[in-house]
Amino acid sequence: MVTVAERLPVPSVPRARVRRLGPNWYASVMGTAILGSAGLTLPAHAEALRDLFEGAWALSLIMLVALLAARTLHWTRHRDQAHADLLDPAMAPFYGCLSMALLSVGGGALTAGQDLIGAGTAVALDTVLFTAGTAVGLAAAVAVPYLMAVRHRVEPAQATPVWLLPLVAPMVSAALGPLLVPHLPAGQPRETLLLACLSLFGLSLFATLLMLPLVFARLVTCGPLPLALTPTVFLVLGPLGQSTTAVGRIADAAPGVVPAPYDRGLGVFAVLYGVPVMGFALLWLALASVHVVRARRQGMGFAMTWWAFTFPVGTCVTGAAVLARHTGLAVYDGLAVGLYALLAVAWSAAAVGTVRGLLSGELPTAPRPAPGVLRPATGRTRSGAAR
Repeated sequence: MVTVAERLPVPSVPRARVRRLGPNWYASVMGTAILGSAGLTLPAHAEALRDLFEGAWALSLIMLVALLAARTLHWTRHRDQAHADLLDPAMAPFYGCLSMALLSVGGGALTAGQDLIGAGTAVALDTVLFTAGTAVGLAAAVAVPYLMAVRHRVEPAQATPVWLLPLVAPMVSAALGPLLVPHLPAGQPRETLLLACLSLFGLSLFATLLMLPLVFARLVTCGPLPLALTPTVFLVLGPLGQSTTAVGRIADAAPGVVPAPYDRGLGVFAVLYGVPVMGFALLWLALASVHVVRARRQGMGFAMTWWAFTFPVGTCVTGAAVLARHTGLAVYDGLAVGLYALLAVAWSAAAVGTVRGLLSGELPTAPRPAPGVLRPATGRTRSGAAR
């Protein structure tokens, strides 16, 4: 899911590669983690498939550790480039992916990873990653819009779905936090965390509602996105599927945690909110799909933006599964299975393209700005982009 860019051949030099390793790479961790955790929400999944889901989560954990180490090296040895990323309107929103990578791997520990690492270790790992991911997500939700307002030079015509990334991160916390509620002491600790998740839901929802009209208006008034950016149209599915998942899981955790009648009210809200939002998600899925088909016919090749096909679709899988549980309708079970099949195909395509790029030395590369995107006021640009 990542860069706005034409890929440039680069020498296979580890130091140069680390310099070009942006926060966008965390999207691959998110997409891999949800491949495992979303699979476990499917109705009557076979035991053999459970092994695959657990393997996907384990792979995401390995990827997260490797990327955290590489990004630490990036900040240590290439601080100028790291600062330039923050001042780059094309790259800064991807700092939201760090939060979502931490959260998705942590949440997966309690679902797909528990049998592999043990219940106690899974709870401890999720506690650490949830806390860190939520803190990073809240910081990104404030810092990135602030930088867009005071440092980045952006105009409405330059809006892309990438702008949603830092705003969606708190919604991921809202969706995964309820998994930790049963592991807290009864009473106020549980209720505090659950209502904090509800607050994070509202924070992310209203911030997304402010930004989404800019994205839609840009598509309608300025035409399709550049080919390499077209897959990011799928990012709009993220807040839709994740918010549906969040209200459903909050409702699941509410009985015995919040007093009546609020516990029952949250269950009603999960359905009244989730059903129409999932309807809009399906509409957007169709719209995004025809944009991608058009771009593919015009020559869209692989780019790291293909990871945008994974995590957002995965949130719709979990959202459909939540609705199936709360409504009892088989149609939502079928929808979850169909969306998961789409997720599996999308993950395979993104993973194969990424591995090929790494082996050939073409990845990671320094992205070029999309046409019309202005650079930061400081004049800094990503390495190689202006050369």
